[in-house]
Amino acid sequence: MIIPLNEYDFLKRALVVHADKEAIVSGALRLTYREFGERVYQWANLMRGLGVAKGDRVAILMPNSHRILEAFFGASILGVILMPLNFRLLPGDFDYILNHGGAKVLLIEEELAALIEPIRGNLKTIEQFIAANDDGKTASDGWQDYETLLGEAAKNEPALADIDENEASALLYTSGTTGKPKGVMLTHRNLYMNAMNSIVEFGIREDDVYLHTLAQFHCNGWGLPYAVTGMGATHVIIRKFEPAEFFNLVAGEQVTFACMPPTMINMALNYPLDDEMLAALPKTTRIGTAGSAPPMASIQGAQEKFGWRVIQIYGLTETSPFLTVSKVKPTMKDLSDEEKLRVQTKTGYPMLGVDLRVVDDEGRDVAPDSGAVGEVLARSNVVMKGYWQQPEATDAVIVDGWFHTGDMALLDREGFIEVVDRKKDLIISGGENVSSLEVEGLLYQHPAVLEAAIIAAPDERWGEVPAAIVVLKPGAAVTEAELIEFCREHLAHYKCPKKVDFLEVLPRTATGKIQKNLLRDTFWSGQTKRVG
Repeated sequence: MIIPLNEYDFLKRALVVHADKEAIVSGALRLTYREFGERVYQWANLMRGLGVAKGDRVAILMPNSHRILEAFFGASILGVILMPLNFRLLPGDFDYILNHGGAKVLLIEEELAALIEPIRGNLKTIEQFIAANDDGKTASDGWQDYETLLGEAAKNEPALADIDENEASALLYTSGTTGKPKGVMLTHRNLYMNAMNSIVEFGIREDDVYLHTLAQFHCNGWGLPYAVTGMGATHVIIRKFEPAEFFNLVAGEQVTFACMPPTMINMALNYPLDDEMLAALPKTTRIGTAGSAPPMASIQGAQEKFGWRVIQIYGLTETSPFLTVSKVKPTMKDLSDEEKLRVQTKTGYPMLGVDLRVVDDEGRDVAPDSGAVGEVLARSNVVMKGYWQQPEATDAVIVDGWFHTGDMALLDREGFIEVVDRKKDLIISGGENVSSLEVEGLLYQHPAVLEAAIIAAPDERWGEVPAAIVVLKPGAAVTEAELIEFCREHLAHYKCPKKVDFLEVLPRTATGKIQKNLLRDTFWSGQTKRVG
């Protein structure tokens, strides 16, 4: 018997096994799985009533909330392709993404309407504009009210669409080195297998309490919404990570599991806690971390101060996202504490069903423990279907059945890889992708700039940040602060350079290409890794 894999399976199990268990804690709202399931059914019935059919794209622009979880499962019932959007972008970004993705419905939280109104007239494919809020008010003019529409929809289970597990389930736009975002198509099978690996590697149980600190638009919350639901654990949702609220929820709800990029871990470590709050925290919480390599001091500090167990994972949006997990193996139990921490800082070994290779420039596998650095290649059921309407870009990264990550790594005899550099110039700052070409393109618009290069520079808080190296036009003058402010006027702030250096000429190869490796040397000198 072959039953197509579908993320809805995770909710179906929870409704059978854990219907009366608490499922959602979102602000003042508390829902059992039965109540949550009814809202998911209403979501699906609402969309179907609005004419949304299998394969249509529904975009959602909201901070973390129970409504995003409703969309994750409601879309999987209908075979709708969900487009969770990064609310940190600018109106021009949404103009491109929504039109390129061809979204039919846009669901937003009303406080974010200002990001859409300036470009609303450009959105030719969107037929339904729907806004939600938590203050009890209905949506403003020009927007349909989410809760009103949902309340009018039937609570009965809708018919499941005829869905192939290899069809796209999510369309996730991620910044690339070509400037414009690319739409990553993740299939039902991709997301299902990633969720199963999460259950296995994180040991998710029905008595877990999972805190959504991670932005849910990031690769569908790294797939944890499906995994946590399938096991009947409780979702606790925080709209925006702030250390005070984070610790209040961890203590008040007795959180046992969360996923946090290293920047959040560092913010938590540096937040002053009184002895009473420290004593109230659970002492066995598991923390999954990814997005950039966590410093050993952060892992050690979190484990010693809070009693957390920090588990590093690695992957990309294109891989649903998990490829590896870094845990101390039972055979390593006799290692010293420092040696165990060193293991935890490694990128990790492959998860179930993931084949990894580390290859040199000639495509030859590097030898384990040789010290040779090569590109990480992956083959797995979690690798994306491809880039939406960009077959050339897809063919450039999936070659001979292997996905080329663009990350450069070492390989050891224990099966661990350790990412030490990037083949491309994509910058990951605090878990957010920044295209160097996009920022360079803007700097070239400044009247004083002759040439510009954007590279990653190390940063204690964000792992790495964009840094600009600029050559000015003859006779022109501009300060570092002025250039940074110019960028902040036109780009999402996390994309903007945090520092600017001025040179008389940029180093170039014989063919005229800027030698960014030499520019990076000035910032990364003395660093053990050339990745944040």
